[in-house]
Amino acid sequence: MNSDLYHTELVARAREAFGEGRIAAAAASITVDNPLCGDRVTLDLEKSDGKVKAIGHEVKGCLLCAAAAATIAAFGQNRSPAELREMALAAKALMKDGTAVPERFAGLRVFTPVHAAKSRRDCVLLPFEALGKALDAAF
Repeated sequence: MNSDLYHTELVARAREAFGEGRIAAAAASITVDNPLCGDRVTLDLEKSDGKVKAIGHEVKGCLLCAAAAATIAAFGQNRSPAELREMALAAKALMKDGTAVPERFAGLRVFTPVHAAKSRRDCVLLPFEALGKALDAAF
């Protein structure tokens, strides 16, 4: 395992698995997969008063995918759809261009080394794809 890519903080985030599990009364449930590597993410959104109240997820995939889903779930509680879309854009910019992460999305910084591993970027972005589709469905 590449110690730069799979550093201690990233591994801990994946193992913590914040938000792991399905939400029974979800406003939206989306499953996306990457047929090239076999990763699959199901993301559930619970909403209240125009905000995302909670995010649950089920990940069948690599550590990077699991860490990204946990990051989304932890940040996403009681956030507006606009804030979550901004976070997804920041993640895409980090993965595609190596763009620095804004302070308000500091939790994404654990993925900075992944930018250098082009073949692993989609693993991080798959849960963000699910998030975008879930937001579209719920709001």
